[in-house]
Amino acid sequence: MKPEPATAPHPAAILAIILVSYFMILLDNSVIFTALPSLQADLQLSTGELSWVQDAYTLVFGGLLLLGSRAGDLLGRRRVFVFGLVVFSIASLPIGLAPAGWWAIAGRAVQGIGAAIVAPASLSLLTASFPEGRERTRAVALYGATAGIGASLGLVIGGALAHWISWRAGFFVNVPIGAAMILLAPRFIPETGRASGRFDVFGALSATLGVGALVFGIINTVDAGWTSPVTVTAVAAGVVLLLLFVLIERRAAQPIMPLRLFRSRRRTGAYVARFLYLGAMIGFFFFTTQFLQEVLGFDPLQAGLGFLPMTAVNFAVAMSIPRLLGRLPGSIPLAAGILVTLAGMFWLSRVGVDSAYLTAVALPMILIGAGQGLAFAPLTSFGIIGAPAADAGAASGLVNTFHQVGTCLGLGIAVAAAATVPATGSAVAHLAAGVSTALTAGSVLLFLALAVTAALILPADLAARRTRKLSGPATAPQLQQVR
Repeated sequence: MKPEPATAPHPAAILAIILVSYFMILLDNSVIFTALPSLQADLQLSTGELSWVQDAYTLVFGGLLLLGSRAGDLLGRRRVFVFGLVVFSIASLPIGLAPAGWWAIAGRAVQGIGAAIVAPASLSLLTASFPEGRERTRAVALYGATAGIGASLGLVIGGALAHWISWRAGFFVNVPIGAAMILLAPRFIPETGRASGRFDVFGALSATLGVGALVFGIINTVDAGWTSPVTVTAVAAGVVLLLLFVLIERRAAQPIMPLRLFRSRRRTGAYVARFLYLGAMIGFFFFTTQFLQEVLGFDPLQAGLGFLPMTAVNFAVAMSIPRLLGRLPGSIPLAAGILVTLAGMFWLSRVGVDSAYLTAVALPMILIGAGQGLAFAPLTSFGIIGAPAADAGAASGLVNTFHQVGTCLGLGIAVAAAATVPATGSAVAHLAAGVSTALTAGSVLLFLALAVTAALILPADLAARRTRKLSGPATAPQLQQVR
């Protein structure tokens, strides 16, 4: 690959284009949540089918991310970035026009293809456009903060559009935003060099099919239970395919997931913690919006506005993160963020049919928003820290892969947990109990994320900081040694 420039012209424009494009993808991942009851009624979907409207997107997104990141290395990141925006924007139209559930699910899967191309290209373009040091740290922190803000703000926007227009409007808005980014990207973002090599197609297929089978098996438990032959076969096939994926990556000359990236304790911890954290958050978004509308009686707009305590706090905390990361080891705000999110999630999991919005929902949301604001940027930074230049695209892809696969499996776990609640009493009481159980499962995932952070990221990060203080500005080899 040709050497990439240390600095790029128009840094503000490049950052804006990358963040807006990434925000659009994340917005689309959450804008649908406050519209779920309206969408379910309009298209007459079962609970399992409704979860696939989300999972079809995150499954394809997560499964193809590694291949998408490899495409950027081989074909040029700007070229791939623009192509992904085209696919994503065009796929948004048939979803908004969907006459039936299968149409919406299929359109969401195609959207996932575009997102799998845009997301890793955006992060690798960002690292290529900003030199290592304060500028890149700030840019990556803003990229990480966008993940939390996009997810939170999407709930408000989705609720407003569903209330005033239709749930379909949330997908139509992607078209003008995507078109603007498609026109601006070639003008301001310089093309990167191309690496010689080939695509690891078998690795991508085994990863995508493995995760798909596993998620399908988990979601199938809602209707058939864990002992169903279909459930057992799907879960077993998923595990076998994922083991096959690891074997393929060990032997591949040019793997889409270089296993050497997992030699770093900080990177490995960041990937696993991100997987668990997002697995918890997807259940929160999916079930809390249903609780607000179907238990507390909010309309879609009120439900979207009901998330404002989290959104406002998330935004305020996320904006302070670049300065905070300059003063503290990144592992400190990360651990604090996960802990605060856990406290909010556990509090929220105590909801019931007689709960009040202020004390049972709004106040826990403030903690969850603060935790998100603290956690997302460090999770992103640790996912790419110390990665060799040749593996920059793969490291970026892994950050987004664990993000999306975590949401995909997390939603399956939350739906399966909610389904364990016996159908006694009224429908509203049953739903409230299901929400409580799903959020309790999310609390367990957050506790595991905190344990991973404490065991892998925190000690390695503090050791690296001590090394830098003792030896002064660290060289690249020194930073590689302390992981």
